[in-house]
Amino acid sequence: MLLFKFEHFIMTLKILYGVQGTGNGHIARTRALLPALKNKDVEIDFVFSGRSEEDFFDMQEYGNYRVFRGLTLIYKRGRLEIIKTVLTNNLFTFIGDVISLNTANYDLVISDFEPITAWSTRLKGKSCVALSHQCAFDYDIPRAKGYWGSRLIMKIFAPAKTKIGFHYDHFNQPVLPPLVSAAAKVHEPSGKILVYMAFEAIEDIVSFLSGFTGISFEVFAKVDKRQERGNITINPLSVDHFHQQLASCDGVISNAGFELSSECLVYGKKLLIKPLLGQYEQLCNVVALEMMGRATVMDSLDRKVLKAWLKQPIERPIIFPKVADALASWIVNPDRGDVETLAKTIWGEYQSLAINDGGHIA
Repeated sequence: MLLFKFEHFIMTLKILYGVQGTGNGHIARTRALLPALKNKDVEIDFVFSGRSEEDFFDMQEYGNYRVFRGLTLIYKRGRLEIIKTVLTNNLFTFIGDVISLNTANYDLVISDFEPITAWSTRLKGKSCVALSHQCAFDYDIPRAKGYWGSRLIMKIFAPAKTKIGFHYDHFNQPVLPPLVSAAAKVHEPSGKILVYMAFEAIEDIVSFLSGFTGISFEVFAKVDKRQERGNITINPLSVDHFHQQLASCDGVISNAGFELSSECLVYGKKLLIKPLLGQYEQLCNVVALEMMGRATVMDSLDRKVLKAWLKQPIERPIIFPKVADALASWIVNPDRGDVETLAKTIWGEYQSLAINDGGHIA
């Protein structure tokens, strides 16, 4: 019995997993991977940063997770607030957390664009595996022009030696398909639209949606209880209820975050997006989605654009290759192969929507 327990202890992989908490996309990706990881012989401790602890919700599966202040970007009414971002982030607190974080007791550290775990491992000479959409920007993928400062920040924000990026398409690069919990399924038209624009003011959203009769808008926002405003319902944030509405709606109105737009592709939802002004990643997501013909874009809450978009037909689901099980097996394997081989294996014979017959980005 003692021998069995000793062997089991030796085999168990201890993982420290850092997750960026600004927005909900990084957490959603972690939720999609977690069941596959839990099927392995692992113990996982989670670290979150980027927002206040009271702003996290539906976190039961993460156990006794820890929350740090970290680094974050501040947005107001869909626009990056540079001065508030500088004033909000305390560099001394960040450096102290980087130094004090204990990584020595772990066999592996993973970071989903979480800077404290990433910089702590870098400082202490420990390896870190980065899993994020931002890692895809190390490769030749569709991009918005300019924004050189944002490109540099993205590169150094959460450094790692081994990086695995996710994107809507492989674009002939060693990136993985979106890691989402959603399953492709065709739904009959419901006349319902889901709205999630976390960085817009609620009253601005209500004004934007008002007056479109025959359409039911399900808005998710940071409110304490459900509110009814005619054909507009404002719902408190909830993982389960959000995905129930996402599965049954005709389309989604959102900012241009990667994870939700990926779920829309998988569920087959038409997509109306308003990228956050000055947010380089979202602007690049717009370029890729337009290239694939899978989104309508607006620069402001434009009711004329909304009226035209509501008349568009519903989309068909994109069936991406499965990622979670293959990635979890790669993570726990002490003899991990290279990222290029992993990407080729997962994509397999997938037919690209963004690469033309000549092998070039369309």
